[in-house]
Amino acid sequence: MKTKDIASRYAVSGKEFEGWIKERSEYRFSTGMMGGVDVADDQDIAAIVEHFKRDLAEEAARRERSRAEADRQAAEAAAAAAEAARLKREALASMLITSGFNFDGYRITKYSGYISGDDAISMDRPSHGWLGGVNKDVASDLLSGLVQIRRNALAELKEAAYALGCNAVIGVDFDYLTLDPETATNQGGTLYLPFLFAVTANGNAVVIEPE
Repeated sequence: MKTKDIASRYAVSGKEFEGWIKERSEYRFSTGMMGGVDVADDQDIAAIVEHFKRDLAEEAARRERSRAEADRQAAEAAAAAAEAARLKREALASMLITSGFNFDGYRITKYSGYISGDDAISMDRPSHGWLGGVNKDVASDLLSGLVQIRRNALAELKEAAYALGCNAVIGVDFDYLTLDPETATNQGGTLYLPFLFAVTANGNAVVIEPE
């Protein structure tokens, strides 16, 4: 009996059933010259189809278990990552920094070496109005920018200390860099590029414990 007729009679997928029957050594079948598969008629076709359906159901159940396990592992990984991120945020928030070399009430138990954090900001040059004067408050913008890049540099400094397993930074200071870049134009003139201000926060990463 042709597999397509079996599929039609028993309402199963002909393609899946044909692929399945070819893998079964206990059932007799033959392959036609045109590629079709004929199952020997002297076998219990209904029983064969029931076997096929059981295998399909078991395979579906295996896939579902595999999917559920993958979802469980993904959820556990996400939870672990969230917990690690929470612990890191708490550690960074509680990390002590000082320009000095000790903390009252604490003792240093480990020195992990020099670390730094950097940030920079570019600032457009001021322009002059038609009636004179400057159209940009350079001082205000600069101070605002310096506040932000100092904070970012300190945040990087803490990240570097955390990566070393430390919970404090001593001897913190700042280095500043100002660039006034310019380049020549095709017409032989000078093109003044935006100002660049950079800051580096330096320090030594340490581990401290309450005395």
